[in-house]
Amino acid sequence: MPQTVTALTGSCVQIPCTFNISNFEETRDKAKSVNGIWLKNKSQFHHGDSFIAFNSSKNIINGFSDIQMTGNLSERNCTTVFYNIMMNHSDVYYFRLEMEPAFKATFNPDKDGSRKTVLITVKDSPQPPELKRTDLKAVMEETTVSLSCSAEAPCPKHPPTISWTNIPESAHITTQLQEKPDKTLSVFSNMTFKASYMDHKKNISCTATYPRKTSNDSTVETTVTLRVLFPPKETHITIDPSASVSVNTNVTLTCKSKASPSGEMNYTWYKRGQEMPIAQGKKISFIVTHNNTGSYFCIAENKHGKQSSAEIQLPVEGENGFSRHVIYGCTGGLLAFVLLSAVLFYCMRIKTSSQAGVIGRDQATDKNSDMVAIYANSSIAISKKSEKKETDDLHYGEIDFSKLQTADMTREHSNSGPQTEYAEIQLTGRNNKNQKC
Repeated sequence: MPQTVTALTGSCVQIPCTFNISNFEETRDKAKSVNGIWLKNKSQFHHGDSFIAFNSSKNIINGFSDIQMTGNLSERNCTTVFYNIMMNHSDVYYFRLEMEPAFKATFNPDKDGSRKTVLITVKDSPQPPELKRTDLKAVMEETTVSLSCSAEAPCPKHPPTISWTNIPESAHITTQLQEKPDKTLSVFSNMTFKASYMDHKKNISCTATYPRKTSNDSTVETTVTLRVLFPPKETHITIDPSASVSVNTNVTLTCKSKASPSGEMNYTWYKRGQEMPIAQGKKISFIVTHNNTGSYFCIAENKHGKQSSAEIQLPVEGENGFSRHVIYGCTGGLLAFVLLSAVLFYCMRIKTSSQAGVIGRDQATDKNSDMVAIYANSSIAISKKSEKKETDDLHYGEIDFSKLQTADMTREHSNSGPQTEYAEIQLTGRNNKNQKC
């Protein structure tokens, strides 16, 4: 038997047990029955203070809701399961074998000091799972890593479940119930994956959940931190100040990179167009002038490799001594001028249209006034004319017909000289009366 078994309250506990005595087969064949007994606290079976927890011969169960001997005593297997373990069940237990009538004995400590007993320790919370790695040291990138998580299964009928958190994408997991050297059972979960630089310093957790007859299941976990060795990754440059840089600005360029180990990093700075490095170290600072404008890049290196950053152009603004602020200012001023001109033109056009409307209305008014005056004068003239016609009804006139009647008149003139002719003329007035003159 294992010397110690840890049980969880509200669950069960299995005691793996085997035995061996001299001439067992011969004694077994002569025996009428083979029975197993579990004693609590004391090994003396007939002692008055002895506590018999279980006796298979009489099916006696004391102090427990249920005890079952799952092993076959005829095959020297005395494995037993104690159900619904409580805190008061913590104690030392002895196994006694009785083969009537030839053999009756309780397994006690041997002369060499080894104990033939089991100590059942009952706890309210389970032990955290055990998390192991095949290689406890840091592993190189792209190598295979194996993690093993084991959780004790004191109650094989209700073993704990194991889950993983924060696992790598390439992880492969297998889980099974296995027997340990002391014959107790545990749930083993193995995870294998290919190490990536993104797994460096990652905390991977193994969680064991124990079902039991309580309000809540018990959950415990264990965490391990990975260490992965890899060359520089994601190398890039940051600039301070981060805003737009112009000529005569004091700037600081910083070369950043992910690598392991990070304490052994070297940084080298280059300027495009120059073969030799211009500086060493993680940071460089200088004042931007027309002479040092251009493209810069850095190379990060450790013992596993190196990587170059993308180029950064300096200055961001102020190329050839002409600031972008000036360009933006001129552009903004030009746009403002165009917008203002358009507004002024629109306002003048509206004003002109308004004045034209007023003048048109004035001219129309004057014209109407003139027309009224003309019509008034005409009315007066017509009235006066009418009055005159009405007053002077008779008009006299002298008409010379000499040109119209030449032949007749010649004859008349030759006889009697010039003579006056009178004619009757009809005039039609407003009163449509015939008048004679």
